[in-house]
Amino acid sequence: MKKNYLLIITFFVTFIGFAQIPSNYYDSANGLTGFALKTQLKDITSNGHTARTYNQLYDGDGVSGSDGYVDTHSDIDVVGGTNYENDGTVLDFYSENPTGTDSYNFTHNVDSGGNQNSEGDCYNREHLIPQSSFNSNYPMQSDIHHVIPTDCRVNNYRGSYPFGNVGSVNLTSDNGSKRGTSSMSGYTGIVFEPIDEFKGDIARAILYFATRYEDTVDGYTSFNMFNGTENQALEDWAVTVLLDWHYNVDPVDQRERERNNAAYNFQGNANPFVDHPEYANMIWNPTPDEESPTNPTNLVASNPTDNSITLSWTASTDNVAVSSYDVYMDGVFSFNTSNTTANATLLISDTNYCFTVKAKDAAGNTSAFSNQDCETTTNTGNVPGTICLTETFENLDTSIGSYSDIIWTGDQGGTWSATDARTDQTINSSSAITVRDGMLTLPATANGIGSLTVTTKRVFSGSDGTFNLNVNGNLVGTIAYTDTEQTITISNINVENNVSIIIDSNSDDDNRVIFDDLSYTCYSTLNVKDFNIQTVKLHPNPIQSDLTVALKSNIDTNIEIYNILGKRVFKNTISKTSTLNLQNLKTGIYIAKITQGNSTITKKLIKQ
Repeated sequence: MKKNYLLIITFFVTFIGFAQIPSNYYDSANGLTGFALKTQLKDITSNGHTARTYNQLYDGDGVSGSDGYVDTHSDIDVVGGTNYENDGTVLDFYSENPTGTDSYNFTHNVDSGGNQNSEGDCYNREHLIPQSSFNSNYPMQSDIHHVIPTDCRVNNYRGSYPFGNVGSVNLTSDNGSKRGTSSMSGYTGIVFEPIDEFKGDIARAILYFATRYEDTVDGYTSFNMFNGTENQALEDWAVTVLLDWHYNVDPVDQRERERNNAAYNFQGNANPFVDHPEYANMIWNPTPDEESPTNPTNLVASNPTDNSITLSWTASTDNVAVSSYDVYMDGVFSFNTSNTTANATLLISDTNYCFTVKAKDAAGNTSAFSNQDCETTTNTGNVPGTICLTETFENLDTSIGSYSDIIWTGDQGGTWSATDARTDQTINSSSAITVRDGMLTLPATANGIGSLTVTTKRVFSGSDGTFNLNVNGNLVGTIAYTDTEQTITISNINVENNVSIIIDSNSDDDNRVIFDDLSYTCYSTLNVKDFNIQTVKLHPNPIQSDLTVALKSNIDTNIEIYNILGKRVFKNTISKTSTLNLQNLKTGIYIAKITQGNSTITKKLIKQ
């Protein structure tokens, strides 16, 4: 952990005596609603706003009060404060672990800027509203309300994508922030989703920007959250998700109030949606929605495998719109989805599961339960799958404009190689690669049964076609490509020993095809020959806080806990009966994966 104690002491001393936002700051907005309120808040936040230089956000020039992130405590894990480790390091939304130890930390004015090859190399200034939207003009460029310090690598991953709820994930940062295709009604592109802890902070920063820069925001249409108007300023889908994050997911807390005071001290204006959360509904949702959606119907659980069950149901209706569905398994909340189909994954083989579903709207109104339907998983000897390898095309030099051999490393290890390829092509403004008369190989993944998923789109001229997918010399399927972007999954790939996946047979030079979001999921064969499930016991189950793992031997034992969507939320290694503190896990159903040597068992775990 990087620390600088001299700086920490200085921060604490300089913080004393800072002014507070005046009690009458918002008086002129009293009695207003709708866009008239928004315009008045624009006037309030414009008056007194002193444009700082971009470097003053973290230039560390030693002049007290001139450095936004440091002197004002706007983005510092404050010693003696109300934040997390309270160690004086940079408070970074994209790396902070609010319930455990951070993977890495940054020291103010020491680790700023620089080169980055991986997370933890440096931090820089992230514009929540991309600079390209406003041509890097002032005061937008240095407005601390929407410019925050973040890990350089994750900042690069986020790029200029809008914020929203992710459906299909193509990248996850160390603290769980993720990027992928939208799961929201009204937008189908790529979005970036921070962890729940900071969703409200980001939502309120965007609402502030749409208000403070009302006079010019109608020209910022390059950012997909804006709709080209001054009044509403934001797309309907953006309003829905931002209000949800603002009110339901991450309401204003004391840490954010302290940051707002710090920002006021730095540049002379405040974020009204921090001081008055009610303003957001008064502007963008002046008539509160109090009507609940209808109940989902015709829930069917089907297509069981050893570790998954497919769910489908008839959509609910609502006076405004249904935003998502909560799926319950055996009476306990499991996950949320915006679709009317879902896969419950990481289940235990030969086990009966019963499901129900509730509908939700953006205002938080919830329907009653759907009908219940039950299904039993099969038992063919496979454990839940994990992503063995995912490409990271976004890290390539996108200036390569001629065809050549290219090699890169995926996020989960291993190596992809592409022959006769180039990297200056895009799908949905995300870097991808174009392959012509080439192949892609994936060596050394796990044995068992796997599946390959890839997004394709043909570019230049030529006809629609297919690639052959060969695994260890055997044709296992074909990958189609057309003028329309599509995602293809080849499942049930049986593998022994190392895996060599070849995508070839694109014989027409004109059929240059873009690949993106390429991933391989492997399902390792379960081996219980030397592992008796009765030798390991978990109790109590359900749990409220502490889980005891009882061992009958002193063998190193790995304990991994996954949520129902397949994300690992806990990991530990023990060699004797131990008690694990799981208080920070949210209520729901989890899978405990217990490994000794090459042997593994899984057990269902319920957190109350």
